[in-house]
Amino acid sequence: ANCFVRIFILSFLQWLGVIHCFIDIFMLNSQAVTAVISTVQQEFLKQGEPTSARCDELESLRKRGCDKIENPHGSQRILKNKAVTNRKKGAEKLRPEDITQIQPQKLSLNLRSGEPQNIKLKFKRAEDYPIDLYYLMDLSYSMKDDLENVKNLGTSLMKEMSKITSDFRIGFGSFVEKTVMPYISTTPAKLLNPCTGDQNCTSPFSYKNVLKLTSNGEQFNSLVGKQQISGNLDSPEGGFDAIMQVAVCGEHIGWRNVTRLMVFSTDAGFHFAGDGKLGGIVLPNDGKCHLENNVYTMSHYYDYPSIAHLVQKLSENNIQTIFAVTEEFQPVYKELKNLIPKSAVGTLSANSSNVINLIVDAYNSLSSEVILENSKLPEGVTITYQSRCKNGVVNEGENGRKCSNISIGDEVSFNINITAQGCSKQVKPESIKIKPLGFTEEVEILLNFICECECHKHGIKNSDMCHNGNGTFECGACRCNKGRVGRQCECRKDEVSTEDLDKNCRKDNGTDICSNNGECVCGTCECKKRDNPEERYSGKFCECDNFNCDRSNNKLCGGHGRCECRVCICDANYTGSACDCSLDASTCLASNKQICNGRGICECGTCRCTDPKFQGPTCEICPTCPGVCTEHKSCVQCRAFGTGEKKDTCERDCSYFNLIKVKDRDKLPQPVQAFPLMHCKERDANDCWFYYTYAVNNTEKEVHVVEALECPAGPDIIPIVAGVVTGIVLIGLALLLIWKLLMIIHDRREFAKFEKEKMNAKWDTGENPIYKSAVTTVINPKYEGK
Repeated sequence: ANCFVRIFILSFLQWLGVIHCFIDIFMLNSQAVTAVISTVQQEFLKQGEPTSARCDELESLRKRGCDKIENPHGSQRILKNKAVTNRKKGAEKLRPEDITQIQPQKLSLNLRSGEPQNIKLKFKRAEDYPIDLYYLMDLSYSMKDDLENVKNLGTSLMKEMSKITSDFRIGFGSFVEKTVMPYISTTPAKLLNPCTGDQNCTSPFSYKNVLKLTSNGEQFNSLVGKQQISGNLDSPEGGFDAIMQVAVCGEHIGWRNVTRLMVFSTDAGFHFAGDGKLGGIVLPNDGKCHLENNVYTMSHYYDYPSIAHLVQKLSENNIQTIFAVTEEFQPVYKELKNLIPKSAVGTLSANSSNVINLIVDAYNSLSSEVILENSKLPEGVTITYQSRCKNGVVNEGENGRKCSNISIGDEVSFNINITAQGCSKQVKPESIKIKPLGFTEEVEILLNFICECECHKHGIKNSDMCHNGNGTFECGACRCNKGRVGRQCECRKDEVSTEDLDKNCRKDNGTDICSNNGECVCGTCECKKRDNPEERYSGKFCECDNFNCDRSNNKLCGGHGRCECRVCICDANYTGSACDCSLDASTCLASNKQICNGRGICECGTCRCTDPKFQGPTCEICPTCPGVCTEHKSCVQCRAFGTGEKKDTCERDCSYFNLIKVKDRDKLPQPVQAFPLMHCKERDANDCWFYYTYAVNNTEKEVHVVEALECPAGPDIIPIVAGVVTGIVLIGLALLLIWKLLMIIHDRREFAKFEKEKMNAKWDTGENPIYKSAVTTVINPKYEGK
């Protein structure tokens, strides 16, 4: 039983290989996939190669000798191409469905995987295009003064919009809040009149469609004039419920396939999905119309819609929203505008007196921008946009979807690339739609996927080429009938045992089936398929391949041969296991026409010098011979320091070596056995020494030079003068000290001599007869000595 299951699976895989090899190869490389094609040539596969090997890149098939190749390409066909409308205001009035702003309207594309198809769309804003405007107003008590101004809005707005279009319709709706606690008071008295004091207010309601879209401005004024204010308890209003009903109740509102505008006027915030739980409402909004007698009847049953849900429904119904809100709530609604495409926010005055100017300005802003959006893409399909806008502005990426500042009559274009990265799972053709946001027109694109070669359509059923008619011969191979297996459908699944199958697929009675590189199908090896389409197994037992040969320079067979059964078959004039040995001796000829200058032998196109002193492609260089330093001195000077005899011809005469600068002599390379190296020390005209090494590394000549010259130092004047002055001063001080010391010694000797003489002198003690005392003594005669 396992044997039969295995045979059936292998047969099925083989059949898939015939039918869908084209698809499989597409998925290998989406960038190069346009070169992947199929062959219908019958005798093409080598022994052991699977049927899927028929699908390969164009060059690969040609190298393998294929001359019958199928290479389908994608294509496109325009099915509807009505020209954009060139209509002036005041001209003959056209029905909305007769006005065209985008061209073409329908196309059919045949997509081949990885091959983009480019289509060009043209958009032109038509003049005098019809407009439907629905005014949705908050009628909570705080909007009482606003209602008075809106009562005369109909005729005034009709007059102002007549400057833009001759076909304008206006409608009116109002909203308050869900009619359950805690949004409103449910006491009987408050349900009749929710306002306080003597204010006469109407009963609360969620949403009411007061006036269907009409071209009668007087009717608008009349019906709006009859409206009364209502009331609720909390500050946020139930406007999202109203917006949803306006969007989905097209028949009740009276929307036409024209420009659809909705003005949302309020002075408060909004409830959104989840807030309904406060009133015990847990069912999500279903996005369907629930108007009975123009009143929303399911506000107590369904929660508020989410912002994303609103975006979806507004986009589906091509409604552009204008939020007319008071200045207090501008930040909130500007954030909401960023989430809702083709919407605008205007500042509403306290009593809505500026509402007409607000609507006109918002419409002009919205209509001056076109943004393309597409429906959900099929799996594996990608789309990119490029816009060519007014004044030659080109945008790509996400900005490629839109053009701004478009006036009436301006024409812009979009280049759109659609690419498939595989085949759709759907049998029928897929379709996508592209439309400008806020417009009812759209472009329909039918997608057909090229998943098979043309030759599959011309298969020969029960062909004699498939073992007595046991299969369909198509694309050069057999697709076996049910119950048959084998390359030519030569086996029946129920007549061959597992042992018989495996025996014929083992090489030399070994244990490995098909060398572990394939599957045994009907006693014949079907080799595995590699991820790289250039690589393949072959041979009766899948024992051969074309990618496991020796390599040279990281190239299979050195790039000079082909790999067959793991052995390199070299091109002419090449030999070796990796075809890396050239037999051409012309590369070994020196300028004197000698092989390797007579100093070596030519091996594989390269000289091997027998004298280790010589190097170079033809053994012409001797980097350690005498005179090498002197020979290269001038060139090293000019290239390293910009001096020397050859500084004027340096670029011409001295570009034969690679110069590498080092910081000091310790960084210079040292001699090694791999290649000889010469250390040089030379002196320039300024008696400065410079150091460098010269070596030949393989065929490259290298010079390492110390970047700083070693020059003899000149006399330093300042230290010399300072030393002389310092010496003079020190000598003077020393002389003064010596003189002073001598004077001290002399004085001390004289003083000692004086003292000695003084001690030895004998003086006369008598009085000097000439001496007179300076003291005169006078005796008082009266003194009696008492």
